[in-house]
Amino acid sequence: METKTAVQSLAALAHETRLEIFRGLVQVGPSGIAAGAIAEGMGIAPATLSFHLNALSQAGLVRSRQEGRFVYYSADFPAMNGLLGFLTENCCGGNACGPSQSTSTSITSRARKEQPA
Repeated sequence: METKTAVQSLAALAHETRLEIFRGLVQVGPSGIAAGAIAEGMGIAPATLSFHLNALSQAGLVRSRQEGRFVYYSADFPAMNGLLGFLTENCCGGNACGPSQSTSTSITSRARKEQPA
């Protein structure tokens, strides 16, 4: 993935509503969901949803297909995986770097101890 493409994708996701839409589409899976169901589930106006879906589509993160009167949207999983690959390319010099359970637990424990009582 080119840097310019990654920037466009990240810019599209850098909005609370678009991020929520995209995460919902990822959860639904490749079959997608009708635009009306997205609007209803999120409680947003169809015109507002259309605006956000257009931004995600322009960034290449969302696909649409027409079935009769309905337009179904789904996450573009190859694009999502490409973005994740770009973000993690050469991560930690090729060494495993994901947080272990003990690391995240200790960070959480430390944060709790630092909060005022």
